[in-house]
Amino acid sequence: MADEQQFIEDGLQRTQIDEFFADELGRAGYGGMDVAKTPMGTQIVLKAEKPGMVIGKGGKNIRKITDTLETEFDLDDPQVDVQEVDEPDLNARIVADRLANALERGWYFRKAGHTTIDRIMEAGALGAEIVLSGKVTGARSRVEKFNRGYIKHNGEPAEEIVDSGVGTAVMKLGTIGVQVRIIPPGADLPDDFEIYEDVDVSDYVTEAESVEDLLEGEPEEGEAEAGEEPEAGAPAAEAAGEEAEAVEEAPEAGEDFEAVETPDETDVEEELEDLEADVDEDLDEETAEEAEELMAEMDEVEEDGEDASESGEDTDDESEAAEATGGDAE
Repeated sequence: MADEQQFIEDGLQRTQIDEFFADELGRAGYGGMDVAKTPMGTQIVLKAEKPGMVIGKGGKNIRKITDTLETEFDLDDPQVDVQEVDEPDLNARIVADRLANALERGWYFRKAGHTTIDRIMEAGALGAEIVLSGKVTGARSRVEKFNRGYIKHNGEPAEEIVDSGVGTAVMKLGTIGVQVRIIPPGADLPDDFEIYEDVDVSDYVTEAESVEDLLEGEPEEGEAEAGEEPEAGAPAAEAAGEEAEAVEEAPEAGEDFEAVETPDETDVEEELEDLEADVDEDLDEETAEEAEELMAEMDEVEEDGEDASESGEDTDDESEAAEATGGDAE
C-alpha cells in the first residue's frame, strides 16, 4: 500500500474513533483524545471532565469501549487511559458542547455567548472567540461572533497554539453550529516580547572593532602579491619588476598628506591677462593674412573680367566686317 493511501486511512480511522467517543462519552464531558501506535499495541489517551463516568462501576464502561475498538475499528490490543481535564473552561471541545446544550435548553444565544466567553477569560485565557452560525433567531440564518482578548486565525500559531472545538445544537428551526477558539494562558506567541528593567546593557553589547584594527588584520598589497610565484618560463627581469612594484607600501591610516600650495589671486589675474594678449595677437595676424588673400583673389577676378570684355568686342567687330563683305558680294 502506498504511503499516501496509508495516511488517508489512518486519518479516516482517527476521525471515526473520535466521533465514537463523542457519542458515547458526551455526558462525561469528552474533551478529546490522543492516539499513538506502539509495538505493544495502540495507546489511546482520553481527556474527560468526569473520568469516573468513563470508567464506570468496576471498569464496566472502559472494558466495553476496549471491545468496541477491537471489533469495529480493528485496533491491535488497544490500551485506553483516562485523564481528567484540569480546567474545563479552557478546553474548547468541552466549552462548545456546554454552549450547544445551553442553546438546546432554551437559553438566548446572546446571553449564552457572553456568559460562556466571560467564563473562559476568567479562567485565565489570553483570548477567545465563539462563532454561532445558523437560525439563531427567526427563519433566516446568520452568523454571530463573540470576541475577547487576543486570538490567532492563521499561520502556525493558529494550528499549534490555538485550541479549537466544534459543537452542534439541534433546535426546532434548524441546526446551530458552535465553534470555539481559545488561546490558553502561558502560550508562547511569536510576536511576544519582554522588557527587562535594571539590566546592565554592557553585558549584551559587543564593542565594534576600529578601522585601524581592521587594517592591521588585513594583509598588505605587497605581502599578498609577494606570495604569488612568477609563471614558468617568464624572464627573470619581469619577475623582478613585479616584486619591485609589490614592495611599494600604501600610506598608513594615521599619516598626514602634504599640504598643497594654492596660487594667489594676483598671479592668477596676471596669467589671464597674458593669455588674452597672446590670443589677440594671434587673431590680428590671422585676420591680416586672410584680408590680403581676399584682395588678391578680387584683383584676379577683375583682370579676368576685363580680358573677357575685350575679347567680346573683337568678336563683334569681326562679325560686322563679315556682314559688310557679304552685302558687297551680292
